Amino acid sequence: MSKKKVSYKEATTEISEIIQEIENNDVDIDLLSEKVKRVSYLLKFCKTKLYDTEQYLEKLFDEGNEN
Repeated sequence: MSKKKVSYKEATTEISEIIQEIENNDVDIDLLSEKVKRVSYLLKFCKTKLYDTEQYLEKLFDEGNEN
């Protein structure tokens, strides 16, 4: 699985699709490890994106309150 750059929406959609595949037993056991690694990567990406956005918004609010 490539680690191409994705948007937050694409990442959450892909996570949902992989989880659904796993829940439906649609993943070959030989690919399961790769799928789990991909979900792990995407979750980390999403968490970082959310954290960065939160930090940015907090900075904006702090700057707005200084005036």
